[in-house]
Amino acid sequence: MLMVCGCAGDTELTGTLYERGERAPSFEGAPNEDAAYVWVCDEFYEVDSGGTSQQVDGREVHLAFESPMPRGFDTRDQAVENAREHVRTQFARIGVDPSTVEFNIEKVELDTDL
Repeated sequence: MLMVCGCAGDTELTGTLYERGERAPSFEGAPNEDAAYVWVCDEFYEVDSGGTSQQVDGREVHLAFESPMPRGFDTRDQAVENAREHVRTQFARIGVDPSTVEFNIEKVELDTDL
């Protein structure tokens, strides 16, 4: 699997990209098991009060989280580009310029003994 991490505004967001042959989480709303690549990441937006407090660009932001919406893709290139776009969108939703997001993508081996 790949961990896709976007950093901007002195904070970061990381999602998981399950690759062909890996078992992605199965839950309501998960993509068809036949999807070669499955992206799973938090979705959130800024609220005036309540939620979870986070420091972003030196200011306190209150976040409300939505249920993750897994997405399936046919190719790795499609999956990675859509993962990047998803992360940029989440930053934009809390007032961070999406063009400032820097990415790190790391391959992580699944522990098959679990």
